[in-house]
Amino acid sequence: MRIATSKDGTDLAYDVSGDGPALVYITGATCFRRFRPIVGDVRVFATRFTVYNYDRRGRGDSGNAQPYAIEREVDDIEAMVDAAGGRAMLYGHSSGAALALEAATRMPDKIDRVVIYDAPYVHDEAEQASYAELATTVRELLDKAKNARALKAFLHGIGMPGAFVALLPLFPGWKTMKALAPTLMYDIAITETLPPVERFANIRVPVKVVVGEKNPPGMQQVSRELAAAIPQSGHQVLAGQDHMVSAKALLPILTAGE
Repeated sequence: MRIATSKDGTDLAYDVSGDGPALVYITGATCFRRFRPIVGDVRVFATRFTVYNYDRRGRGDSGNAQPYAIEREVDDIEAMVDAAGGRAMLYGHSSGAALALEAATRMPDKIDRVVIYDAPYVHDEAEQASYAELATTVRELLDKAKNARALKAFLHGIGMPGAFVALLPLFPGWKTMKALAPTLMYDIAITETLPPVERFANIRVPVKVVVGEKNPPGMQQVSRELAAAIPQSGHQVLAGQDHMVSAKALLPILTAGE
């Protein structure tokens, strides 16, 4: 385990794997660097990249300075890019995709390119309203220290496959996931709005917007809106994939710009 320090003094735990161009992996909700699916992804990515896999604030072995702000998470990404030597490619999954785009707007001089998968912004006002209701449910459960129920409610609410949610307690990382459940409110804060396409129109680094073919129409719509707004962007629907994307299917997209 290595430690990088963000601007507000938060310690960020990270691991480095592989050999090649630097890739900072920004994970989504409920994930941490030693979660089995993340470890599997890193193993694949490390065949072509030097992967910087870190615990986002409030997760795993990282700190959690308050108050929370999306800008602080972008500071964390900058700390990881600096740890990688000052320039890196970003790969963001789910809420991590939204953070990767935020980083691209702020530090284009430090980012070679960005690949995002399934940025989960709400796609219309109706979804925004239902997502606000979900946020209230999750917050109330967390306030009562019912972390497991909050976690399952969130995952069901965003449309994760029921079988996956049901099997989560069997994962070795379940205990850690329950402990980090309060960070769900961070992910909600990141994705509770419509895609900020006007701001993202100012991104000046190459971005590949990827979405799984099996994902719902709203997520497909968001991906198209993002790709249309970002000047140096490409769009790809990844055949046969849902939100739990196969790292092997994604790897050719990550390496396409090497």
